[in-house]
Amino acid sequence: MNKKEIKNPFLTVLIIYLICLALHITEFLFLRTDQTIIGEAVIHKTLGIVILVISCKIFGFSLKEIGFRTGKHFYSILKGLAFGAGVFLLAYTVEVMIAVSGGSFRSLQLYVSAYAIDKNVGNRTELIFFVICIIGNIINVIMEEGNFRGLFIKVLESKHSFTKAAVISSCLFGFWHVIGPIRNYIDGEQSFNGMIFSAIFMLVASALVGLKFTMLTKMSGNLYFSMGDHFFNNTIVNLLHVVTDTGADELMTVRVTIAQTVSFAIVLICYLIRRKNNALDNERKPEQAGT
Repeated sequence: MNKKEIKNPFLTVLIIYLICLALHITEFLFLRTDQTIIGEAVIHKTLGIVILVISCKIFGFSLKEIGFRTGKHFYSILKGLAFGAGVFLLAYTVEVMIAVSGGSFRSLQLYVSAYAIDKNVGNRTELIFFVICIIGNIINVIMEEGNFRGLFIKVLESKHSFTKAAVISSCLFGFWHVIGPIRNYIDGEQSFNGMIFSAIFMLVASALVGLKFTMLTKMSGNLYFSMGDHFFNNTIVNLLHVVTDTGADELMTVRVTIAQTVSFAIVLICYLIRRKNNALDNERKPEQAGT
């Protein structure tokens, strides 16, 4: 496939991002499919996958080149799912222990809800809603990982270092998530100050999560590990709920913060160790060649 020279990688990424963001805003503020029986904002995510494929064709990238590699992808997905399960097991344990210590814990319950960082809405137990939830989250991780960790990084690395590409992509991923607090303010569910605080929190938290996924992609050499972790992160909070005497998922922010902080720390340490080892290997190669 012939590669097209990308003269301004950042501007190119920004244009693709803004197109996707416009669709994202349209669905969340106007169509609001996540508040319907569908329970998932799948329209802009599906269109985002279409934009991803079209962009790859325009710039001459194969899907394999941006991270959708063939081979042991199923094994990589399983590793990502297992990693997500491990950190959330810890997070749920801490949350349950807090509830038990306060004498308010009732049970863990399995049902489908609409996910937001500050609350879950809905209580559906019909099989169709579990299927919709899973399919919606699969579409979500393909779109977000394919664009933010696949296409954007590939385009940016044509002129910039991986570190700079990772920072830019992760910041864009952070801004991608501030639409939630904005909608809450428009709907009268949050004050202006509350919206600002929530938006800043979402921006920083999502940017760090995006950076974690980017490091996972770099270390694994494909998108599947981060897709598995991303899928588990999003899906488990939709399905497994901590119920207390005063409600459900009241400490969800604590749960998500624990899971993401622990997973980010683990991935960062592994990434820095691997980078250091690669640097040492590169230093040894000239020495070995001279002997």
